[in-house]
Amino acid sequence: MSDAKIYPDAASAIADLVDGDAIMSGGFGLSGNPEHLIEALLDSGRRDLTIISNNCGNQGKGLARLLKSRQVGAWKGSYMGGNPDIQEQFAAGTVDVELIPQGTLAERIRAAGAGIPAFYTPTGVGTVVAEGKDERVFGGKRAILEEALPARWAFIRAHRGDTYGNLQFYGTTRNFQIAMAMAAEITIAEIDELVPLGAIPADDVHLPGIFVQRIFEAKDHLDPVEHITTRPRPSDA
Repeated sequence: MSDAKIYPDAASAIADLVDGDAIMSGGFGLSGNPEHLIEALLDSGRRDLTIISNNCGNQGKGLARLLKSRQVGAWKGSYMGGNPDIQEQFAAGTVDVELIPQGTLAERIRAAGAGIPAFYTPTGVGTVVAEGKDERVFGGKRAILEEALPARWAFIRAHRGDTYGNLQFYGTTRNFQIAMAMAAEITIAEIDELVPLGAIPADDVHLPGIFVQRIFEAKDHLDPVEHITTRPRPSDA
C-alpha cells in the first residue's frame, strides 16, 4: 500500500525510539530543523541520546531544547558557536562532545549511507582531531583515517513529499538531510505538504522514497531566524 509509511503525527512516528538511541537531525543552524520531531522527542522524555547534527541547536532553540531538558548524553557535530547550552554541559562533563570538521562530518555520514566503512582525509592532520587515528601518506600528503558515521534514526524535514516518501527540499534546507536519510536505519520525514504518489515529477525528486521509512505531514512551523539583520533603504540613508 502506498500509505504504509504514513503516520498521523511525530509522536506516533517515534513511539519505539528508546533511551540511548543515536539520532541524526537535519538542519544548518535553525534552517530546515524538523521542529515537530524535536518537540515529540522532548515530550517523550527519552534520555542519554546521542545527537548527530551540524550544530546542536542555537540560542536555546531547535535541538538545544533537548540540552536544556538534559536528554542528551553525547553530541557529534561541527559547530558549537551560538549554543551556550552545549558549551556549558561539555565544560561540566555532563555531555560527551566529538567536534568534527564540517566536511569530514558530511563525508562520514555520506560514507555510512554508501556502505563505505572508512576513508582517509588530510583534514585534521597534525591537530587534536588526528589523535588516536591511523595516518598514511598519499601522493606526499599525510592523511588520517575517519570512520563512517551511521545512526539508528534520521529526523529530516522536507518541503513536499508523496505517500511513498519521495521528497523535495526547499533551498538550503537540503543541507545534511539527504546524506542523513541514507545513513540511518530508520528515516522519519516531517513534510510541510503531503501529496499523492506521482505528484512530484521524477526529475524533481531530491531524495527517493526508498531511503524514507516513515512520513507525516506537519503544516505549521515556527521557522525562527537566528539573527535578523536589516539595513536602511537607500531613501532612508
